[in-house]
Amino acid sequence: MNLILQGLDGDSARLERIAALAAPTSITRLGPNAVRCEQIAYSPALRPTIEVAAQAAQLDATYMMGQRELAEFKLVAMDMDSTLITIECIDEIADMQGLKPQVAAITEAAMRGELDFAASLKQRVALLEGLDASALQRVYDERLKLSPGAETMLAAVQKAGLKTLLVSGGFTFFTERLKERLGLDYTHANALEIVDGKLTGKVLGGIVDAEEKQRTVERVCKEMGISPSEAIVMGDGANDLKMMGIAGLSVAFRAKPVVRSQADVALNFVGLDGLLNVLT
Repeated sequence: MNLILQGLDGDSARLERIAALAAPTSITRLGPNAVRCEQIAYSPALRPTIEVAAQAAQLDATYMMGQRELAEFKLVAMDMDSTLITIECIDEIADMQGLKPQVAAITEAAMRGELDFAASLKQRVALLEGLDASALQRVYDERLKLSPGAETMLAAVQKAGLKTLLVSGGFTFFTERLKERLGLDYTHANALEIVDGKLTGKVLGGIVDAEEKQRTVERVCKEMGISPSEAIVMGDGANDLKMMGIAGLSVAFRAKPVVRSQADVALNFVGLDGLLNVLT
């Protein structure tokens, strides 16, 4: 059993202090802010001690049997809102209607798994009725930002020959622009209905919910001729759990507790490029 520890700053003392708790046979430095502790003294009792200490030191701790490499995988599938990008697009669109607090509260509950996603999305989109469609471009231009480490991670996986899939319970307006901007291979999201330049408060076609996200990953894997075990799936909300559950490696990024607890890798402090220290 190995333990990868990584953080945002170059505080070697913190890394070494937490690493020592695991009593590794050896330590390999993966970069200025990351180490791999090899052949650690693993036990179910020790793990929570290390995790609490790592959390307090603002370090991400990932346990892994042996070493895994990027070359084992063929696809990276990502959620969009609060994973690849820092915002929840629907909350920012709602802000243009003066309804961000109401919509954001529903979004947060849905991401924690407390509400049915499809029903909650319809409820939120209905509140957008009558909004000028130009608000979508304003959100993209003024508020949408990539998550830390996103471009570094994508450049590395694309260089390694992996395909990329952006599958989102958000909207095609944003996924299609990100596809072109970042050179992504596949996207799938919800389409907002627009009539006479205004949002109608409805979604066209079926909702991209947890089940549809899983089906999308399975469909793309089938098209590529690979198994879902050759896919890395990254997400942050409860509606990502089903697609993460079929992956060869699941990554929770700044995620809700229910997602962190079920993922193979939880990145709470480092950027998306923290994946590259896990797969060396």
